[in-house]
Amino acid sequence: MPNFEYPEGATSIDPNDIDGLLLTHITTRSELDRWEQDNIVVALAWLDQKKPKDIFNEQFIKELHRRMFGDVWKWAGKFRLSDKNIGCPWIQVPMCIKNLCDDTKLWLELKNESSDEIAVRFHHRLVSIHPFPNGNGRHARLITDILLENILGCSRFSWGSENLSATNDSRRRYIAALHQADCGNYKLLLEFVRT
Repeated sequence: MPNFEYPEGATSIDPNDIDGLLLTHITTRSELDRWEQDNIVVALAWLDQKKPKDIFNEQFIKELHRRMFGDVWKWAGKFRLSDKNIGCPWIQVPMCIKNLCDDTKLWLELKNESSDEIAVRFHHRLVSIHPFPNGNGRHARLITDILLENILGCSRFSWGSENLSATNDSRRRYIAALHQADCGNYKLLLEFVRT
């Protein structure tokens, strides 16, 4: 069984979910990261061809996760079936996703907030729901960028301009900004996403 080390603030993969690893030769976190990144590159190519706009539904949210991680994990594109140290109870994930999608459609219709504010709120809620066993941060950042580019007509976020999957200053700032957003203060997250 692989023994993965996780960056600060990351949710570890529980033993039941590790059993879903398709590539049994992977034994380290760096190997896993490389294979997942290769899979994400394939997902990015799919997105460049598709340029999706109908993203506020369970089907697309799951399909994007499957495209990002399906060559590495059996459970890619499937909502988690256990509780984690973050997120709503697993049984509530489908309803929380539906509520997020409905709320985001309303925010877009009302136009009471800037594009960045809508995208940051969407991103934070999706991270807070934590719908999948793993890959939630990368998935939430990518779908937020899709929202920005394909629906709001804005540039993607820079997300601190560093690899947020590694322990570094940008990751610490990102986690701190998410914790502030948990309390209803989005100022740090709004600043972070454009640095």
